[in-house]
This record gives sequence, structure tokens and C-alpha cells, in this order.
Amino acid sequence: MTSKQRAYIRGLANTIDAIFQVGKNGVSDNLVTQLSDALEAREIIKINVLENSDFDVKELGILLADKTNSELIQTVGNKITLFRQKKKNSKIVLP
Repeated sequence: MTSKQRAYIRGLANTIDAIFQVGKNGVSDNLVTQLSDALEAREIIKINVLENSDFDVKELGILLADKTNSELIQTVGNKITLFRQKKKNSKIVLP
């Protein structure tokens, strides 16, 4: 993914809210499945990392992107933004 495409996705992600939270329980198989399903439906998702989490936000973002086969777009503060383009009928067209 190019920096221009990443910037475009960041712009789209500014308007959406976090739909998942990761806390002290960490990353479970159920969480990964739910994230993958949400990425298939929405293409862009935000994840809020709670303060009681034992994970570093950037490391957690890399781990979740790897487990869900998605792109880590950005980590800002305690938020992670992931993107995975649909194989069919994608709503987002990258520049």
C-alpha cells in the first residue's frame, strides 16, 4: 500500500467511531473472528485499546493486522485503524 493510499484511508477513517475494545483479556480467537467479520462488512474499522491492557498499542496493531490479514493504517493515542478491501463489491476505491 502506498503512502497516498494510506493517507486516503486515514481521511475516511476520521469520521468513524471505534467499534471494538481490547482490554486486559488481550487478543482471543473470538476477537480475531469478530474483527475479521467486521472488516469484511465495513472494510475500515477502529479499535480502542483500554488503559488496563498489557499491550503496546503499536505492537497490538501489528499483531491484529497480521491475524486478520489486513493493513495497519495508523495508531493514534489508544486507537488502532485497520483496513482490508473486500474481494467483491468493494465500496472503497483506492487512488
